[in-house]
Formats: sequence, structure tokens, C-alpha cells
Amino acid sequence: MKMYSTVIWDLDGTLLYTLVDLMDSVNYSMRTLGYEERSLEDIRMFVGNGVKKLVELAIPDGRDNPDYKKAYDLFCEYYSEHNLDNTVPYDGVVEVIEELRRRGVKQAIVSNKIDSAVKKLNKTFFGVDIALGVTDSLPRKPAPDMVWKAVAELGADISTTVYVGDSEVDLKTAKNSKLDCISVLWGFRNLDEISPYGPMCTVENPKDILKFITK
Repeated sequence: MKMYSTVIWDLDGTLLYTLVDLMDSVNYSMRTLGYEERSLEDIRMFVGNGVKKLVELAIPDGRDNPDYKKAYDLFCEYYSEHNLDNTVPYDGVVEVIEELRRRGVKQAIVSNKIDSAVKKLNKTFFGVDIALGVTDSLPRKPAPDMVWKAVAELGADISTTVYVGDSEVDLKTAKNSKLDCISVLWGFRNLDEISPYGPMCTVENPKDILKFITK
């Protein structure tokens, strides 16, 4: 791989372990509406494509269920109050972000979480330059729009920008954005699960990312 001077981070499964808070929020919604609760493994496999898709996969019959909209609203209501209950950064990622900041590397977070939650979590844990989540104005990943918006707001050179994520959605996002991708193996997908999507580079420790940064 070449060397890079800008990093676009995924959030869930890359920088933050969020599964328990997501599970609790899904299960609050399911329990309130009288549906079966979901396991942590269910949630692990459901995440990656945004909250609406998560709720769609969690509730029986998905969006055809007449309670889908209620379930989504209940999830959002609960998660907005409880998204820091059990969420923590993965070991080593804060130190890597701080080292990149010390080197003057531009950084952004691009996530399929709701935009307000992305900004709150970034402010709480990381303080990177730009943090973008899902809004009505831009399609969610793997569409490239949020990534391109982040690159533009950073004033970065896309040819020296790398995307860092943990899932098949991230690999698709990087490809659609015309970016190289570093796939992390400490997140919500293992190597066997992402291998069919052709990862070009994998790392097992956040510090390994520094080997690819020019500054």
C-alpha cells in the first residue's frame, strides 16, 4: 500500500465498541412492543447499514410490520439517552488518533449512525476534525457521498486519503469512494466474514495503521 496523509474512520466496530448499547436499545423497542428480544450475536450481524436497517432486521417482517415506525422511534428515543452506558473506545485507538493529530494528519469520522449521535460520541471520545452521520440530505454508506463531503470539508487530497473500517460495508464504501481501505480485525466482523469482499490490507492492532501514514 502507498502512504497516506488523511484518514477517514468508520465509527462502530472500528473506533468504538457499541454493541451492548445498540442491543439494549433494540431490546427496549422490541420489549415495549411485545416482540422477542435479540441477542448480542444478532446485533453484531445486523449492524453496519444504519439504524433503520438495524430495526428492520430486528423486528419480525421488517418494514412490512405495522409497528416498524414505532420500533424505530422507540430505538432512537432510548439510544439518544443511553448511547454512552456501555460504549467504549477499542484499546489503542485514542492513542493512534492523538498521534495522528500530533503529526498534523487530517482525520474525519463517517458513520451510518444518526448524525447527532456521531457528533456526540466524537466530542466525548475523539475530537477529530469532522464527524458525519446519517441525515436526510445524504445517502448512507456504502454510497460515497458522506466520505466525499468529509474529504471536501477537510480540504484533503483524495489521492492520499485512506478509509479505515471493520466491515463489508466499509470495503464497499471505500471502493465506491475510490479510496484504499485498511480493514481492522478487532471489530464487528472477522477475516472470514470480510474475505469475500476483497480486503486489500488488514491490521490487528491500531498502532499498525501508523505504518501507512506519511506525516
